[in-house]
Amino acid sequence: MSCLEWAESQLAELELLTSMFPTQEELEMTDQLAVAELRDYVECSDSTSSPPSSRPRFVIKQKLPTTSMEGMDVILSCAYPSEYPNELPEISVRCAGLSRAQQTQLHIDLNAYLMENCQGEVCVLSAMEWVKDNMQLFINKSLSAGPTPKKEYSSLRPQEVFSRLWIYSHHIYNKTKRKNILEWSKELGLSGFSMPGKPGVVCVEGPQSACEEFWSRVKVLTWKKIMIRHREDIPLDHQGEDGKTVGNKDSLRKFTGFEEVAFDPHGNRGNHMDLGQLYQFLNEKGCCDVFQMYFGVEGK
Repeated sequence: MSCLEWAESQLAELELLTSMFPTQEELEMTDQLAVAELRDYVECSDSTSSPPSSRPRFVIKQKLPTTSMEGMDVILSCAYPSEYPNELPEISVRCAGLSRAQQTQLHIDLNAYLMENCQGEVCVLSAMEWVKDNMQLFINKSLSAGPTPKKEYSSLRPQEVFSRLWIYSHHIYNKTKRKNILEWSKELGLSGFSMPGKPGVVCVEGPQSACEEFWSRVKVLTWKKIMIRHREDIPLDHQGEDGKTVGNKDSLRKFTGFEEVAFDPHGNRGNHMDLGQLYQFLNEKGCCDVFQMYFGVEGK
């Protein structure tokens, strides 16, 4: 499909959703300008037209139907990647009746369903129907599991493990994903950095349990490609190179806090970073050996 055909499919689905959910309480377009630009591109396109850079985003809110969930809202937030429906949309689901663990599992199962059944087709309605059909199962699991004690990520007990995850993504453009990365790292008490663009690089460090929780949230978002390129796991009671027992997580941190970094953004969309500056940044943090693991070449 061409860019114009993708845009036509997106606009047709938006018009269908608007007809099915006519009130703002049911369907809210969170970026009206993006929708207007999409419409202009479809209706006025010629061989020289460039596709719009902004992407439509919207929220669908529905009441769950069964007795045990009566009155409970399910909220589906969606953003179209530029090549949708060739790529799956970015969908997140929220429901007050689910624990965070249940929401994570729901996203995993929903993405698996869409990958298997809806690749190459518009699929927001299919996603909504799947959520409504399967939510009862997740509610039941959540209720049967009972309340779980809140994890404490800000401190490490003796004999726990300090971890550092080096995550590689084909690209990180989406503002919502970038916001999630910043907010989740802060919530979990992790330090490190995120470099958006193409490719995308994320490093998080802290208690192993917190790093694993961060990864479990990030990996279920819709990505073209994402992986842990390298990881470091250090038991807190091990002996360091100086012969002293390591027992303080702060002594192992390479970074102070968590930040999003950019290195001379360039390219047509400003999405490519100067990798030489990234290497210098890693070198200053004592992590320059990771550069070759990411890119297969020695930095300079």
